[in-house]
Amino acid sequence: MQPKLVIFDCDGVLVDSEPATIAVLAQNIAQYGIHLSEAECTEQFMGRTMSVIKAAIQDMGADLPDDWVAQIYAEIYAKLGDMVEEIPNIKLVLDDLVTRGIPFCVGSNGSREKMGITLGRTGLMRYFDGNLYSAHEIGVGKPDPTMYLTAAAQFGVEPADCLVIEDSPSGAEAAKRAGMPCYGFIRETPRARMEPWCQVVFDDMAKLPQLIAER
Repeated sequence: MQPKLVIFDCDGVLVDSEPATIAVLAQNIAQYGIHLSEAECTEQFMGRTMSVIKAAIQDMGADLPDDWVAQIYAEIYAKLGDMVEEIPNIKLVLDDLVTRGIPFCVGSNGSREKMGITLGRTGLMRYFDGNLYSAHEIGVGKPDPTMYLTAAAQFGVEPADCLVIEDSPSGAEAAKRAGMPCYGFIRETPRARMEPWCQVVFDDMAKLPQLIAER
């Protein structure tokens, strides 16, 4: 059955922002005595809000300044503004949804400012017509399902009639808790971390239109 609403995560699904974000994070926390590889940072922090990441780093023993979240965001935004690119074939997916008349939106743990930078630089913002949902505005991030449920309610769509596209376990968990089917994008994420939460996993956005058509 065709979904009545497709909800995309942003980082790692629409834009290839995760590697740059993780690199900045790893370099930053090393200044505070927390030495994690980029792979370890990805494993522990991917898909989490920065406030949750801050608490985790403090639990590891780092003495972070009160404004650390603002500082790390400034570093990340500068990096993304210089280099972020779209996920290959994502425009093919979005164009297909437009052609088929299926509404879609973004649900991200990132801020609206960050989405403005990444979606703006890549030219993807024009597809979303302001339909952006941010944990910073909702007040709670994934894996809590509130953001996805809020999007569905505002579109007037039942959760079971939505389809979530995610690349992180925390985001996929949020979809499952919301009662929404989730397709897991595993271009960068190990398959085993997504399969417990997802009905389908796939590694190339070019495959997604057919997967949606076969749903």
